[in-house]
Amino acid sequence: MSTSKIEPYKVVLTIVGLGLILVGIILFFIPPAVFPDPGQGFQVLRSMQMGSGFNNFVSPDQSDISQNYTEFLTWWSPGQYLVPYCFMLIAKIDTGQAIAVTVTICEILGLAGFYAFFKKAGFTPWVITISLLFIICQQAFVVPYVYYNGGELLLFAFEGWFLYGCLSFNKPGFKLILFVLFAGWIGFFLKSSFLWIYAAGLCCLWIRLSSTRSGIADWVKKAVWIAIPAAASLAVIYIFYISKGQSPASTANGFKLTAQTFSFPIASPILSGFSIDDLFHTFVYHTWKPVFNSDTGILILILIAMLSIILLLNIIRYMPNNHYRLLLVVFYIAAILFFGFSYLLQLNISYESRHFRIIGLLIVPGVIYLVGKFRPLGKFLFALVFAGIAYTSFAYLVKGFRINSINPRGATGVAQPNIDQQSLNQIMKLDRENRNATFVFVSNDMGLEIFHNRIITLRPIEDDLKIDVDDYRYEGFAGPLYIVLPESYNGPKEKMIMKSFPGYAGWNLSMLSNNYVLYAAKMRR
Repeated sequence: MSTSKIEPYKVVLTIVGLGLILVGIILFFIPPAVFPDPGQGFQVLRSMQMGSGFNNFVSPDQSDISQNYTEFLTWWSPGQYLVPYCFMLIAKIDTGQAIAVTVTICEILGLAGFYAFFKKAGFTPWVITISLLFIICQQAFVVPYVYYNGGELLLFAFEGWFLYGCLSFNKPGFKLILFVLFAGWIGFFLKSSFLWIYAAGLCCLWIRLSSTRSGIADWVKKAVWIAIPAAASLAVIYIFYISKGQSPASTANGFKLTAQTFSFPIASPILSGFSIDDLFHTFVYHTWKPVFNSDTGILILILIAMLSIILLLNIIRYMPNNHYRLLLVVFYIAAILFFGFSYLLQLNISYESRHFRIIGLLIVPGVIYLVGKFRPLGKFLFALVFAGIAYTSFAYLVKGFRINSINPRGATGVAQPNIDQQSLNQIMKLDRENRNATFVFVSNDMGLEIFHNRIITLRPIEDDLKIDVDDYRYEGFAGPLYIVLPESYNGPKEKMIMKSFPGYAGWNLSMLSNNYVLYAAKMRR
C-alpha cells in the first residue's frame, strides 16, 4: 500500500494560512484604527448613507456654513470604503468588523496571488515559501492589522493575480481582451495608483507576446490587441471618474529637482523590500519624529539608491527566468520614470515607500534565489536581517493589538486613537440630542461616529502655527457648533480655530475629560 508524502513546504504554507486566519479572528474582536486616506473615504460613505449620490462627499460650505458643499471625490478610488461596506451589508456587522474581514481576506488573497505568480515565474517551491514568509515579515504587511490603510491593502490582494495574468497569455484572443479590459477597472477600483502598474504590466505582456517574432508588423499587431481594450478601460475610468474632480495629477506646482527626486524611486527596491523606509520613519516625508536629520537622511538615501542598483543588476545577472527578469526591469524603470517625474513636477504624491510596494514585492524571490547562492556566512547575515525585520514587524503588531484593545470605540467599532472613551461618549450623546448641529474635529476618523449632524474636519495645526487661513475659515451661522480639540491646543491654536468661525459668539468651554476640550457656541454674532 503506497502512501503519499506531504511536502514540508506545504506544511509551512498550511501553518501560515492557519496563522493568518487566527490573527484575523483576533482582529475581528480588536478592529484596527483608520489611516487618514481611507478615513476620508469612509466620510464619503457616511455622506452616501445620509442621502448623497455615489462617491459624493458632502460638508458645510466655507462661504456659508448653513449650506452644504458637494464634491465628487476623485482623489482616492472608491474600493477602500466600498469593499468593507459590502461586508457590512452581507454580514450585518459594523464598520470595524467589516474592516477586519477585509484585512483578513485581502492578506490571504494577496499571498495566494503572489504564490501563483512566483510559481508561474519558475521559482522552486522552497524559494516561493521563503519569499512569502519574507513578505509576511515586511512592515507593510502588518500595518493593516493596526491601521486600515485602504488602497494599499486592496491593491496587494490583486497585484499578484495581475502579474500572474501578465505571464499567462501566449497568444492574442478574446480572453486576452477581457483580461486587459477588466484588470484596468478592477485595479483602479481598488487603488487609483494602479494605473502605472497597469501600464508596466501591459508593456511586459506586449513584449512577451511579440518577442517570439522579429517582424515589426507582428509587434504592431500584438500591440493593437492590448492597446484597444486598455484604451477602452482607461476611457471609462476617465469619463466616469477621474474627470469629475481633482487628483494628485492635477496639482502640479512647477519643476523642482532635488537630490531625492530620482534617488528615492531608484532606492525603492531596498526601501520597500526590506522595510527600511518604514523602520526609519521615512527619509524624506516624516509622519513621526525622524531618525535622521534631513542632510544625513538624503546621504543615506543616495547610498541606498546605489545599493539598489547593484542588487537589481545581480538579480538580473543570475536569474535564469527571462519572464521574471523582464517584469523586474520594466517595473523598476516604470517606477523611476513615473514617480521621478511626478516628484519633479511636485505633484501631491508623498515620498513614502508604500507607493513602491510592488517593487519591494517583485524583488523578494530574486533576493531569496540570490541568497541561495551565497556562502554560509552570507546566508547567516541575511538570516539576521530577515530575523530583525520579522522581530520589528511582530513587535509592531503586538503593540498595535494591545493599544487598539484599549482604544475608545463608538458605534462604528473602529479604534479611535485621537480621543478617549469618556470624551467620545459625550460627543455621541450630543449627536443623539441634536439634529441641526455642526461638529468640528482635527481628525477625520472621529467624525465617522456622528450620525445625525454635519461634520467639519480641519487639518491639525502644527507647533509652528503656520496655516493657510482660507483653509480654516467658515463664514455664517448654522445652529449649534461643537468643536472638539485636544487639551494641548489650549492657547494660540484654540484661538485660531475659534476665529475660523466669525459668525459665532458666546463661546462656552467645557472639559470632556482631562485631555479633551469642547468649545460650544450657539449664538449668532
